[in-house]
Amino acid sequence: MMQAVDSRPVQAPAPLKTADRSGARRKRDTRTAWLLSLPTLIILIGMLGYPLYRMIVLSFQNMRLRELFSGATPPWAGVDQYAKALTDDVFWGIVARTAAFTVVSVTLSVTAGLGIALLMRRVHAKVRIFMMVAMMFVWALPQLVAAQAFRWLTDSDFGVLNYLFSKVFGDEWLNHSWFVNPWEGWAVITTLVVWAGIPFLAISLSAGLTQVPKELVEAATVDGASSWQTLRNITLPILKPLLTIVTTLSVIWNFGLFTQNWALRDSHPEPVYQTLATYSYTQAFGRSLYSYGSAISVITVLLMLGVMVFYIRQMFKIGEVD
Repeated sequence: MMQAVDSRPVQAPAPLKTADRSGARRKRDTRTAWLLSLPTLIILIGMLGYPLYRMIVLSFQNMRLRELFSGATPPWAGVDQYAKALTDDVFWGIVARTAAFTVVSVTLSVTAGLGIALLMRRVHAKVRIFMMVAMMFVWALPQLVAAQAFRWLTDSDFGVLNYLFSKVFGDEWLNHSWFVNPWEGWAVITTLVVWAGIPFLAISLSAGLTQVPKELVEAATVDGASSWQTLRNITLPILKPLLTIVTTLSVIWNFGLFTQNWALRDSHPEPVYQTLATYSYTQAFGRSLYSYGSAISVITVLLMLGVMVFYIRQMFKIGEVD
């Protein structure tokens, strides 16, 4: 006896909710990223939270030597310290000088670091290792030691730079002071900062260049693309996330310039060599205007906060892509 054949169409399995799963995975990855970052955030809050809180409170007070030595609570001044800073032309001149220095030094550092990184990918492996070791020594050198070395190189009486220039350009370079002219002085400071920042940038970008597929570069070469076209259309787009990170870090570091110009000017930088960091320190501890110096520091933190937020967002974006 023949059995009846079930003619009902076979139903396909319910489609997977790809979008829901992708969203759940993204949320899970975000929670994991925050959990992994939590220990570092707790340590940073513990180390920096209370000093930052005290600095903010002090900026709304009027701390004088009397309160400093007696331990009495300083009188409340409200926003007077901020009004004093924000209406001071000297303060805004220092802000502009710090921003200009940051733009110039970061541009030079990133450009030189990228150039050296590209060079490292073309030289022999032994030469590459030698370059990396030499840059690691430069990177490991304390900022104060590097500043003292540059101070000796540019010394007006015994500086090596003046001696070499006098042999090439004439005796008028003997006893030449590099810090009488602000342009020359800032050229020395910028050279020091760029020289110290190149190792981190070059090594980081060299590591990033290993992620550029050789097949794409070879295909572009076969198609007749020049080296500049390959760099612009293939290498730089792939390096863009890493370039964004190292550039942002360089902005944060260079915007807080203190040690280099402080040491090169023998702990007494002239007004033309003041940056926000040294100006805040000078006002607080040089002129005993502790609350005013704190207000300048808070303003500096606020100016850098946008860059820091941008950096953190880029870090999380890269983590989501990976």
